Formats: sequence, C-alpha cells, structure tokens
Amino acid sequence: MESKTYTKSETQQIANQIRKQILGIAIQNGGCYLAQACSSAEIIATLYTQVLNLGPSVGEWDAIPFPGVPGPDNMDYQRGSAYHGAHAPDKDRFFVSCCHYASVIYCALAAVGRLSPAALEKFNVDGWNMEMIGAEHSPGFENTAGSLGLTVSIAAGTAHARKRKGDTGLVYCLMGDGELQEGQTWECVQAAGYYQLDNFIMVVDANGQQVEGAIEEQMTEEPLADRFRSFGAECVTCDGHDIDAVIQACRTEHPGKPLAVICRTKGYTGVPPLKKRWPFLHFVRISEAEKPEFQKIYDEM
Repeated sequence: MESKTYTKSETQQIANQIRKQILGIAIQNGGCYLAQACSSAEIIATLYTQVLNLGPSVGEWDAIPFPGVPGPDNMDYQRGSAYHGAHAPDKDRFFVSCCHYASVIYCALAAVGRLSPAALEKFNVDGWNMEMIGAEHSPGFENTAGSLGLTVSIAAGTAHARKRKGDTGLVYCLMGDGELQEGQTWECVQAAGYYQLDNFIMVVDANGQQVEGAIEEQMTEEPLADRFRSFGAECVTCDGHDIDAVIQACRTEHPGKPLAVICRTKGYTGVPPLKKRWPFLHFVRISEAEKPEFQKIYDEM
C-alpha cells in the first residue's frame, strides 16, 4: 500500500462513506452500533487521513478466520495492529478503547486501502476476525479492550515506554465519553500527567450518550475540560464533525503534558430519524416496518 495525501474534501467523503456503509449494515442486519458511526465518522476519518503517522499495513488484505483464543500454544496469530503498519520508533500507535466502534474502524481501514472492502462482508460473521466488538485479532485493534478504562491505561503505558526509549512516534487513544465515568480512566490521566507524557493524545468522541441513555442523567462528568486539566493534562474542545477543527485540536502544543481532545458530536448526524430516539442510541435496532424510511436515507447518501 502506497502512502497517500488526502484533501479535506476526500476526508469528508470517507466520513460520509463510513456512515452510509454502517447504515447499510444496520438495515441489513436489523441493527448495529449506528449512532457511534454517526458521531465519530469525521473524527476517525480525520485521524486516518490527516493526523496519524502510520507505516504501510502489514495485515492480511482479506478477512481471515478467527485465530483462536491466545495461549501458550497460540501466540503467533496476526494482531489487529498489523493494519496500522509495523511498529517503528518514528511511527504513531493508535489504540481504540471504545471497542464497540469496530465497524467504524473496519470501514475506515477499507476506505484508506488498509483492508479489502470485501472483508466487510464478514462483519460479525461467526468464525472470522471481523468482530462486532473489536479484540486484539480484529483489524485496527492493538488489544482486547475488556472493561472500558483499560485500553487508555495500556496506551498510556505504551507512551511511557516509548518516551523512555526515545521513540519520536506518538500514541493516540480513541475513547468515548461514557468511559470517563470509570475511575481507572482518571487514574491513568493522573499518571500520564505525572510522568509528563507529552507523546500521548486522548481523542474523546463526546456524543453525550452511553448504554443507559444520556450521560448527564447517569453521572456528572462536566466540566470535562477542567477535569482533564486538574488531573495534569492539556485539554482542548472542538466540533467533532468539523474536520479542520479536529486537525487543529490534535495539533495543539502540549509540552510536558498529555493532550485530551474533546470532540463534541451528535449520535444522529447524517441519519435524522435517530434524533427521535435520543438519548437511547447505544445499539440502534431497525424493525422491518422502519426499514423503508432508513433505506430512503441510505439511497440519498
């Protein structure tokens, strides 16, 4: 795969394509993590095309059979990180904490030529690596996320190790705002601040929703930016649907501190009928009776 420079217009086209593909999956299967695609499409498209410094993919072009559970006799399987290129001191690492965003990651990888578009046909099919919930063998995933709050800690530990080694590559971690309710997340931010991990960037899809509904009705998180700063991070807030704003936010100078980029988004962007369901959008189900309405939107995309 040759490196490619993307225009902002091409990045937006990729974001639109991600939404359309996942809407199609939701229509076909009767449901999917559609709202997460609606909220994060511009963020993830921007990361892959404008922000991340990755080497060529070394992952298999097509979907591959599930390699089995890791164990002493099964440690040579292909890791999902292979799709981000071989690890190198000058290249970035990209961790995905919100593992239910897997379909968005797969679509983005396909859009930028790191994965076969045909691999999407194996999405959530038993026996293949294209899991609905991303794991360390799933394309684009460095690790099995487990409980939310774990991956950001692994990413920060990786950033700490890379800084001690003198690597110049950065470590990015994509997160959802729901996982900011986890105590471990804030322990991680505190430690990253203490160790002055200015090679560590947390990108938060702040769509205001979680599995039980609106975050503000479940647990107080705001003011998020002040919280990140109080734990030792630099923090900037932007419109997560504005590609230029996401780029500039990720380029914020943060010497001696980790950076948190809070991307404010809506989980119904591009798919208006979802607004009627807000804030219960964690897993969007589409009934047979509703399919014509969503199919019309798909056809017009």
